[in-house]
Amino acid sequence: MTSFAELNLAEPIQKALAEEGYTTPTPIQAGAIPHLLEGRDLLGLAQTGTGKTAAFALPILDYLLRNRRPPAPKTVRVLVLAPTRELASQIDESFGAYARHMKLSHAVVFGGVGQGRQIEATRRGVDVLVAAPGRLLDLVGQGYIDLSALEVLVLDEADRMLDMGFVRDIRRIMALLPERRQTVLFSATMPQSISDLAHSLLSDPATVQVTPESSTVDRIRQAVMFVESEKKKDATLMLVESSNVVRAVVFTLMKHEANKVAEFLNKNGITAEAIHGNKSQGARERAMSGFRNGTVKVLVATDIAARGIDVDDVSHVFNYDLPNVPESYVHRIGRTARAGRDGWAVSLCDAEQRAWLKDIEKKIDKAIPVVTDHPYHSDAAQNSTMRPPVLGGGRGGGQRGGGNGGGGRRRSGPPSSVRGSAGRRGGARSAGQR
Repeated sequence: MTSFAELNLAEPIQKALAEEGYTTPTPIQAGAIPHLLEGRDLLGLAQTGTGKTAAFALPILDYLLRNRRPPAPKTVRVLVLAPTRELASQIDESFGAYARHMKLSHAVVFGGVGQGRQIEATRRGVDVLVAAPGRLLDLVGQGYIDLSALEVLVLDEADRMLDMGFVRDIRRIMALLPERRQTVLFSATMPQSISDLAHSLLSDPATVQVTPESSTVDRIRQAVMFVESEKKKDATLMLVESSNVVRAVVFTLMKHEANKVAEFLNKNGITAEAIHGNKSQGARERAMSGFRNGTVKVLVATDIAARGIDVDDVSHVFNYDLPNVPESYVHRIGRTARAGRDGWAVSLCDAEQRAWLKDIEKKIDKAIPVVTDHPYHSDAAQNSTMRPPVLGGGRGGGQRGGGNGGGGRRRSGPPSSVRGSAGRRGGARSAGQR
């Protein structure tokens, strides 16, 4: 399939796509949209950054255009469930963009903010509601939203919702829905829990699978730098100072660390914002807005935001801390190299996180190249056999354990694509360049 015109979407949608600069469907769009236009249930397996929002939004809008009727008060015709506030907001914005030439009522509901405006937005009924499960159940329980007339259900990033403990909420929501509906489930991975959920929710579904995790990882140029924990802020500053870093996401394990890193970068002339669960919704939206429009160069985030950051032109991902779950590494670095663009992912690894690096390399089935030609390289961190501390404990809690630290892959210097020019850190070279 070479063009959206071949999909025979309604003219107002085609016009909006042309204005958005969309010409050729991505593989997930080409695979999913025809099935959804036929009204079939669908199981979609695709990473973020593959165009899956349009894959379900476009056929839903086409359905609404061809089956026009006003929703009754408090009712919802289409429900999209998303795991995070950021992703819910982005999906709602996408519906608004694709429906700019049609009459569509849409709203988004999530926790962390007052519910007054959300109640008002849904009072007359909406065509499309994008919701986080917890707040949706709150509003349904209070009698502000009625799901009994639902026609289409979408679960986006279902594996993430299950990881975040939303399975009971999802089951409670399912019990409120009519049996006769079209159901769409998207997931980046297919563990047994997702297979079981899909089996219970979908009826004779079409299955579309694109871009396995390994392929996504292979498209991203990766590197690891072994650094002592107390030098990580300086090393991060060295990296983000590079002129080739256009827009970067820095991932930390802890919320308080995200705040400290953002504060450090700002003090050293790099515009940065922290985004995590303790931030107010207004603060998170302002941070994301600044990141999208380029006034914020660096977004410092925890794993809760890993899949909620949907910005196409992120040039670099920096792991200030490695994640303790290998799958999280894949989701983190998937913030870059989106929509066919190039991308870099550079990780800082201290002695306590050395074992996590080994787990990540097993997950992606490849060794991540080591960069040593920088001022903060630590042989001790590279050759450590220390076990990571239990999460929630303080630093220094790691204990000696067995296993080879995996040294011996040390390079004499970084590849030219990673090597940078002298920065303000006493002539330090900036890694992470294209």
